[in-house]
Amino acid sequence: MTKQVQQLDRVIIRFAGDSGDGMQLTGDRFTQETAAFGNDLSTLPNFPAEIRAPAGTLPGVSSFQLHFADHDILTPGDAPNVLVAMNPAALKANLGDLPRGADLIVNTDEFTKRNLAKVGYATNPVEDDSLAEYRVHALQLTSMTVTALADFDITKKDAERAKNMFALGLLSWLYHRPTEGTIAFLERKFAKKPEIMKANIAAFQAGWSYGETTEAFSTQYEIKPAEHEPGLYRNITGNIALAYGLVAAGVQSGLPIFLGSYPITPASDILHEISKHKKFGVRTFQAEDEIAAVGAALGASFGGSLGVTTTSGPGVALKSETIGLGVATELPLLVIDVQRAGPSTGLPTKTEQADLLQAMYGRNGEAPVPVIAPQSPSDCFDAALEAARIAVKYRTPVILLSDGYLANGSEPWRLPDVAALPKIEPDFAAPSQEDFQPFARDPETLARPWAIPGTAGLEHRIGGLEKADGSGNISYDPANHDKMTRLRQAKVDGIANDIEPLAVDDPSGNARVLVLGWGGTFGAISAAVRLVRKEGRSVAQAHLRHLNPFPANLPEVLRSYDKVIVPEINLGQLGLLLRGRYLVDVIGYNQVRGLPFKAEELQGVIQDVIESE
Repeated sequence: MTKQVQQLDRVIIRFAGDSGDGMQLTGDRFTQETAAFGNDLSTLPNFPAEIRAPAGTLPGVSSFQLHFADHDILTPGDAPNVLVAMNPAALKANLGDLPRGADLIVNTDEFTKRNLAKVGYATNPVEDDSLAEYRVHALQLTSMTVTALADFDITKKDAERAKNMFALGLLSWLYHRPTEGTIAFLERKFAKKPEIMKANIAAFQAGWSYGETTEAFSTQYEIKPAEHEPGLYRNITGNIALAYGLVAAGVQSGLPIFLGSYPITPASDILHEISKHKKFGVRTFQAEDEIAAVGAALGASFGGSLGVTTTSGPGVALKSETIGLGVATELPLLVIDVQRAGPSTGLPTKTEQADLLQAMYGRNGEAPVPVIAPQSPSDCFDAALEAARIAVKYRTPVILLSDGYLANGSEPWRLPDVAALPKIEPDFAAPSQEDFQPFARDPETLARPWAIPGTAGLEHRIGGLEKADGSGNISYDPANHDKMTRLRQAKVDGIANDIEPLAVDDPSGNARVLVLGWGGTFGAISAAVRLVRKEGRSVAQAHLRHLNPFPANLPEVLRSYDKVIVPEINLGQLGLLLRGRYLVDVIGYNQVRGLPFKAEELQGVIQDVIESE
């Protein structure tokens, strides 16, 4: 049968099913093949916090959305063009996001009376015309998979589990994805279970063959590779990029990296990844709790390593006393906070930007620390290097604010020229004829010396009690405490002279409205700004990487525009800081749904503000 091939410039696919259906694996494999093909892409994994939520229920739905195109894209897409629903719960949980006319692939084998009742369907939506506004492809995915694997020596349950591979094969055929990488992956994954390996490969190939031969799909779709800057690329998530950035920081500084961590969603993958790279002088320590993890990391910094601790918001709260100790002892320490939604346990697998004020002020006393935030999954690499540079040069803890969307999302990453990466100079103190002054300061950076314990002539005392300026002796003198407090603040404030000015994207030069963001909102804001400009309107955009201190030119930028919109996935934390510090009445746009912004949503906000001018 000859199939029609239709060219598309982009498509958004969402795989959705029960948390045991392998949707994250399916989405990841489709993503890897798409990256290998050369498309630009962005992903949004979305899964329950429970290890195994009740099967067939709405809380147990897991999904993976992939946006890929033949041109540069910035977000995982607002709404899917294709939804693959493996059961009624997946359909009900995701149908509201599906636009009219979109393709809906449904696994009808799972649409039993019991499964329908679990999610409140009185009748089968596949049969009652309630899906008439979509292009429905009702397929018996489970049954076809079991039939395809009838000759394999595996249980029926194992055969049914391979239905995600059947679906992956079908979608790979439908969108002209390569297959070699997935087959090689299955060979590696199930190398110790050869019959399961062969069955999964057979299911994948059966899905491909079904697409090739069935009359249910008369058209294939082709999305040509995107034009990228020449270089070697790989697909990367934010957590993996961050891990690589930490390894690179160790190499560029010549310092051993010590990672003290306690597993916590969504930061655990950094520990998992960095532990694989011990050949670069990395040491990892999985501690019994968050406090022990950061204490070990700070101890490592005292000993001459670059101490790092990774966590999420709840862990930062527990680490706050030790971060304050790092401020008092003036030692380099990297605190990686992969933000998640909500207070307490909240929504562990969902994203949010609500730890900014905690990073700024969540310690007792005047305890200033630099705060930086990456803007995309691949930018986590550069942000980690920058955090290490500041921590080492200025002898201070640094908090890096990633988030769940960046951590788990992925995009193509152009491998950097290693020779061009910035050098980080530890400049350890060296013995001299003079008495060692552990709190004497570099006149340019105000950083104190970093002395390796046990070095003759550099013996000194550190700890949480206030130190006398210069000598480092314990001091309760009021004037000395005031001076040391102001010196620590001035040291952090001075970093503003060592970072790039805030860059503003204002092509026309006559925009009166500025959209200012930080962290993982970059993609959605940039996509929204593009949409507004396509309609002939002028709008400027800027994005903050350094949140403490702010770039030196930020006040000038803010006062150059009549109105400043600040979209945040919190209730207005950056907006509060900007109003308080610069007396600029910024316009906050705030949502806390555990999801990234949609571009069209922000487009409407920007247009409303422009029209109110």
